[in-house]
Amino acid sequence: MNRSDCFAAIDLGTNSCRLLIADAKKRYLFSESYSVKMGEGMYAHMRFTPEAFARGVECFYKMKQIMDRFHIVKTRAIATASCRMAQNAPEFIDAVYKESLIRLEVVDGYEEARLNLKGAIEHVQGKSEYVVLYDLGGGSTEITLATNTQTPKILYTISIPWGARNASEAFDLVEYDAVKAKKLHDEIAAETQSFVEASNLANIRDKVCFVATSSTPLRFVSMIEKFGQYDRDKSDGHVISCKDIDAQIEGVYKLTRAEMMENLYIGQKRSSIFTAACVIFKTIYDTLGAKEITASLKSAKDGIISELIDQYNFEHHKENNGKINQISQRNSR
Repeated sequence: MNRSDCFAAIDLGTNSCRLLIADAKKRYLFSESYSVKMGEGMYAHMRFTPEAFARGVECFYKMKQIMDRFHIVKTRAIATASCRMAQNAPEFIDAVYKESLIRLEVVDGYEEARLNLKGAIEHVQGKSEYVVLYDLGGGSTEITLATNTQTPKILYTISIPWGARNASEAFDLVEYDAVKAKKLHDEIAAETQSFVEASNLANIRDKVCFVATSSTPLRFVSMIEKFGQYDRDKSDGHVISCKDIDAQIEGVYKLTRAEMMENLYIGQKRSSIFTAACVIFKTIYDTLGAKEITASLKSAKDGIISELIDQYNFEHHKENNGKINQISQRNSR
């Protein structure tokens, strides 16, 4: 059992829930992603199904058991698109707290983008004047333009209300269908083009590094580099060309659902949503005009951990300085 001060970050998305635990020196002690599929079946009525509701609550119970093995002094747990959209999200948040004593905070698209940026930017720090980061989630996709500096400044960001899970259900796009894919493409292209125009991206594109978080770019890295299976840790930080991604997507579009389930890079859990993920992912990098992309495993959870530790260290430094001043004042009397 580790009794040193530790910090926990939880990021509940539409598809997965991520838990990260680190110590005060920002050394990662535990990291895991759980398939909760909160958005499964949600699109029709904009409510968590009883099955998704139960999976989510059970996941938080299990995470709390893991957290109890560490001396957690600060925790931040965020929920993103699925809890922003689900009508019964308040009931779910209450159930999570009753089961785990974890307070779940629903964040807006801007805060989600900010935390993702803080977590992922280290892969391209200092390599360009600007960075464009996009995070393809299960229920939304955030695209952000920021300065590529030690303390990045967000210049423009949007949250597209489509991700791999809800788009797969709404457009009935489990296996590739050209007509259905075109409808999804047109939706994503219109949203992304509005970002390009509002952010003035065309005039600074040659000064931009493009970074993509989520499992989708990491899976493409594993495919392109022929790792033999999906390896998120090995894929983290790799730079891949969009032409190479195009070739992989073309192959994915030829697969049946059964073949995707057996595919070592896709697998059963992603087989129902990976076609939609490919359409969204490609449409975005095509519309942005990106030639290559840095794939990042680091995301909002990493940004949360960094901020929790920085805040904790600042508070302790301030507290220690106060004690020193008190001692100095007593000694000077």
